[in-house]
Amino acid sequence: MTACIVGWSHGKFGKLDGETSESLIVKAASEAIAHAGIEPKDVDVIYVGNMNGGFVRQEFHSSLPLQTHPDLRFKPSTRVENACATGSAAIHMGLNTLAAGKARFVLVVGVEKMTELNSAQAGEVLIKASYVAEEANIEAGFAGIFGKITSAYFQRYGDKSDALAKIAVKAHRNGAKNPYAHFQKEFAYEFCRTPSDKNPFVAGPLKRTDCSPVTDGAAAVILTDVGTALGMKQAIAFRAAEHVNDFLPMSRRDIIKFEGPQLAWQRALKSAHLDLLDLSFVESHDCFTSAELIEYEAMGLTAPGEGERAIHEGWVERDGKLPVNVSGGLKAKGHPVGATGVSMHVMTAMQLAGTAPEGLQLPKAKLGGVFNMGGAAVANYVSILEPLR
Repeated sequence: MTACIVGWSHGKFGKLDGETSESLIVKAASEAIAHAGIEPKDVDVIYVGNMNGGFVRQEFHSSLPLQTHPDLRFKPSTRVENACATGSAAIHMGLNTLAAGKARFVLVVGVEKMTELNSAQAGEVLIKASYVAEEANIEAGFAGIFGKITSAYFQRYGDKSDALAKIAVKAHRNGAKNPYAHFQKEFAYEFCRTPSDKNPFVAGPLKRTDCSPVTDGAAAVILTDVGTALGMKQAIAFRAAEHVNDFLPMSRRDIIKFEGPQLAWQRALKSAHLDLLDLSFVESHDCFTSAELIEYEAMGLTAPGEGERAIHEGWVERDGKLPVNVSGGLKAKGHPVGATGVSMHVMTAMQLAGTAPEGLQLPKAKLGGVFNMGGAAVANYVSILEPLR
């Protein structure tokens, strides 16, 4: 075990008019500090996960958590960025700081305020998470990147639109139980499966219901060492934490193999001395329904090309053998880029502590997996979490 999460907070995700990056950070930080039962002066180091790149004019975020309390003044604070895996990157910086003995308590806040831009402008920011030299002109922006991946997958393994629709239905069914989710409404299979005015094609075979939304939100955690955590009121331990980066250009990879995610999962399970099905559940990076489908294969749940089995046979439903995205995932919970990885860790910690919102809590949640991905399987983070005691 490397370290523990001993406090956390999670705000509502959605289109949060009247909120700013600053207000979201301050609320998340103050609630996480209070939840850990520590004082602001006890925080030694701060990391802020924030992708930005033009979502808001205030791009310099590292000192905004200091607005939470005067006792945070002069604490070292750094903004961390790794595309859509920014939140997990910030957590890993915290883990590294603890491992180096440079801090006792680390505050990590993930935040993104995306909705001040219109969808075309947001797309211009998000396309920067691709290899711009070759991929910037793909139609439909970052959705077009996954439209291309999905088309290539369909060409190799056949049309899997039925599976994608079922993944969307699952996400919204789960998200309807999550008070923090952007979308808290169930969608019918026929609606998700059938193109319509309300559910048009966005990129390649992907329809609107296959895409995660543009979202505002923040989440935060307090990290500490295992020795300190033993004396805290709640402690969720990292049994494994792995990070794998792959080439940025899709042209240098077999893009539907998700080799970076696969390697991150293999390393995490090996270091935790676990098999995949030892996990009680997984929070996985479903920026698009096809990403979740391919991630079933990358994590080792099915053979390549057979990811659809996991959804058709109910393995990944909340009562299946490996529930995936019981929070609603990025698809329903939302994807405020810098906050996403922190959110995934918070939702996992809640499950393992037995304090997830009513209707969301899984029975007997003992081990949780988190997979957070930056870009198209470029920056890949896997955490395996368990209660410390």
